[in-house]
Amino acid sequence: MEIIINGEGSDVINIIMVLTLITVAPFMLLMMTCFARIVIVFSFIRNALGLQQTPPNQVLIGLALFITFFVMAPVFSQINDTAIQPYNEGQIETQEFLERASVPLKQFMLRQTTTNEVDLFKSLSQRTDLEDMSPEELPMSIVVPAFATSELKRAFLIGFLLFIPFLVIDLIVASTLMSMGMIMLPPVMISLPFKIMLFVVVDGWGLLIRTLVMTYN
Repeated sequence: MEIIINGEGSDVINIIMVLTLITVAPFMLLMMTCFARIVIVFSFIRNALGLQQTPPNQVLIGLALFITFFVMAPVFSQINDTAIQPYNEGQIETQEFLERASVPLKQFMLRQTTTNEVDLFKSLSQRTDLEDMSPEELPMSIVVPAFATSELKRAFLIGFLLFIPFLVIDLIVASTLMSMGMIMLPPVMISLPFKIMLFVVVDGWGLLIRTLVMTYN
């Protein structure tokens, strides 16, 4: 029995590819875009403010998702022009489509990846042929984990810097309450309004989002 019946073989392959992409899309979003750094930084700022459930996780994830689409728009546009459109028009085969689609993503990830992370995974792979390759020639099995590690490092560094001003407020409030003899009064109860007021006065969300986007430019 032949797989291709009445010219429907290409449609079957397209359906299989679409289903496969839908399955791996969440993992690609986490590991191959700026989503991870953004959502981690948002979690840090919420913890630094001392707010446990405000904003809710759904709000932070939704905001991080749309900022990710904003930052990744040039990459997605390049993938559409060089891979998706030619594939839909039948100009390229599936293998070439995958190769073309991976090029803009790899270029984006390499721009955000430090040399140390790339060298780390090259050494862990124990492949001697990788030493002579340029960064653009490295396989995705090296680029993706190196990029993810770099994103985690930068997210934690930004989170550390975000904690400093709010930590100073906590220390000032705690010292003031102790000097006044109010030992039983939780310092967090007093410092929380001041931290929220500071964050609002300096336009914290706008400043944070602007800084995150600029780190990718």
